[in-house]
Amino acid sequence: MKVKLICVGKTVSKFLIEGENDYLKRLNHYNSVEKIEIPEIKNAKNLSKDQIKKTEGELIIKHIQPSDFVVLLDENGTSFSSVKFAHYMQKKFNSGGKNLIFIVGGAYGFSDEVYALANDKISLSKMTFSHQMVRLFFLEQIYRAFTILKGEPYHHQ
Repeated sequence: MKVKLICVGKTVSKFLIEGENDYLKRLNHYNSVEKIEIPEIKNAKNLSKDQIKKTEGELIIKHIQPSDFVVLLDENGTSFSSVKFAHYMQKKFNSGGKNLIFIVGGAYGFSDEVYALANDKISLSKMTFSHQMVRLFFLEQIYRAFTILKGEPYHHQ
């Protein structure tokens, strides 16, 4: 099963880009992990929040197949410890399927159409982080999950 992280917008901070690339490189040792960046909406200032979410949603949906398991990174989702998240990932891999898709939405969240396609929602924290930082944090958690599952010494209890 391939892991994909779909993100709205590009990461622009150099240190975040370097961190993302570092974890993507590390993850290739364990599994195929791909980051897909959806372009930010042009002329968004002239659109309502709902119009922005709808347009972003249409672009996100183009990257989702019917056999994919879709997980939204959403403030109202389930919170996990790193160990429990590793077990969550293992269950998804054991269940088969084509892709395990994680989605980081834009500043206004997800459209109703994206919510309708979601199989699950995960919350990283009750705190709010920039969408660019979430990508790095989440890639690190995916890496941590693989090291936990392999019994490697990266994670300390």
